[in-house]
Amino acid sequence: MLTKIAVEKILERALMGYDLSAEEGVVLLEQTDREAIAAIRDTSDTLRHTQAGDTVTYVINRNINFTNICEQHCSFCAFRRDDGDVGAYWLDSAQILEKATDAVRRGATEICMQGGLNPQAQINGKSLPYYLKVVETIKQEFPQIHLHAFSPQEVEFIARLDGLEYADVITALRDAGVGSMPGTAAEVLDDEVRRILCPEKIDTATWLEIVSTAHKLGLHTTSTMLSGHIETREQQIGHLEKLRSLQKTAINQGYSARITEFILLPFVGQEAPKPLRRRVGRDQPVLADALLLGAVARIFLGNWIPNHQQSWVKLGLTGATEALVWGCNDIGGTLMEEHITTMAGALGGTCMEVETLETAIASLGRPYQQRDTLYQRVRSQH
Repeated sequence: MLTKIAVEKILERALMGYDLSAEEGVVLLEQTDREAIAAIRDTSDTLRHTQAGDTVTYVINRNINFTNICEQHCSFCAFRRDDGDVGAYWLDSAQILEKATDAVRRGATEICMQGGLNPQAQINGKSLPYYLKVVETIKQEFPQIHLHAFSPQEVEFIARLDGLEYADVITALRDAGVGSMPGTAAEVLDDEVRRILCPEKIDTATWLEIVSTAHKLGLHTTSTMLSGHIETREQQIGHLEKLRSLQKTAINQGYSARITEFILLPFVGQEAPKPLRRRVGRDQPVLADALLLGAVARIFLGNWIPNHQQSWVKLGLTGATEALVWGCNDIGGTLMEEHITTMAGALGGTCMEVETLETAIASLGRPYQQRDTLYQRVRSQH
C-alpha cells in the first residue's frame, strides 16, 4: 500500500510540472503491479500530450555506415570487423555519393553518418581531413541535405589521433557542413557499466564534455540510452539524470544548440559476442521493460527534452507504435539502410517506407507529420 501511495504522489507531482528526483525515478522503474504500471503509462502519455502535442512525427533519412573496420571491441557489437576480415568494408567517395544520391531521390532531408573507428581513415597521415572530405563529398553535391554525423566517440578518435582539442574537431566538422551530432556512444553513462560494455570507449565525463562542447559551438545533438543488458535501475536513472543536467546547462547558459530528442535503444543480443550474450541471457528486447523505461524517461526528462522516440529497428514497428501511447511522440526515420542493429540480430528490418510509418501512426487515431532533423515541419500535417 505504501508503494502504491508513493507512486501516486510521484505521478501527481510530475503532472504538476515538477522534476522527479533520482529516487522517485527508481521507485517508478521498480513497479511490477499492473495498476501502477498503467498509471505510469497514462501519466507519461498525458505529459507527452502537454509537452509535445498529439501529432506524431517522423523523418525521411538514410543511414550511411561508411566503414565497419574498428579499433575497438565493444562487448555488445556484432557490427565491427578488423581490416582483412570477411565482411569488412570501407566505402569510397563514389559509393558514399551514390547512397546520398539515392537518399535525396527518395525524399530524404537527413543523412545520418557514423562508422567504425578505422585508423587507416586518414589523408596525409591525419584523420580530420578524411572526415572533412566525407562531409564535403555529400555537401558539395547536395548542399540542402542535413548531415547528422559523427558521434562523440568519433570526435574523440579524431582529436586523439591528430592531437587536437575537441572544440577544434567539432568546429571544423560544423564549418564543413555537419548539421548536428548523434548522441550515440552513450550506451549507459555509468563507468562501471562501460568498463564491461565498452572498456575502450570514452568514459562518461568525456561523452558529456564533448556533447556540451557541441552545444556551446552551436551544434545540436540527440541523446540515447542502450538499455536492457547489465545495467541496474539506479544506473538507468543516473543516465537520465546526466542527460537532464546536460540539457539544463545548455538552456541556462543560453547556448544556441541543445539536445533535440531522447531515443531509447533496447539491447539486441542475438549476434552479440558470446560473453555478454550469456550474461544477459536473452537475444531480443523485452517489450514491457522498454515501454516502462520509455514512460519513466518521458516523466523524468520531458520538461527539458520534449521529443521522445523508441527504435522500430530494435522493437519492431508494432512495439514502436505501442510506445506512442507510453510517452513517445516520434516514430523515428525511414533509415533506408540500417546495418549496426540488424547485424546484432534485430528483427525490425533495415528500411521503413513513409506510408508504412503513417499507417502505423494513423492506427492509433493520431495525426502524423514529416519533420526535419531539428523537429521543424517539412510538409503539411495529416
